[in-house]
Amino acid sequence: MFGDLSEMMTKLKEAQVKIEETKKRLDTVLIDDEAGNGNIKVTVTANGIIKNISISENLKDREEIEDYLIIALNKSLQKASEIRENELAQAAKNGMPNIPGLDLLD
Repeated sequence: MFGDLSEMMTKLKEAQVKIEETKKRLDTVLIDDEAGNGNIKVTVTANGIIKNISISENLKDREEIEDYLIIALNKSLQKASEIRENELAQAAKNGMPNIPGLDLLD
């Protein structure tokens, strides 16, 4: 019994390490998006950190710039969130021990 418990604890620690490694790796995954026919471009990491914002010189209207910026950031942050959730779920799932009664492993 204790061997099984010890093995489960080891697997849980391994899962935690995999999750932390995945979080670090997600800092290097870049998502690009745009709005206003490419007049506003943004780059964010899969962890939701804004890395770059590019605003075309063609845009002069402050309100238009703000609107396009919100659109572009929301689109890229939504993609980043989906990638992050999928990657972390996969990392956790792959590292979890097979505990009877829990259907974590499909």
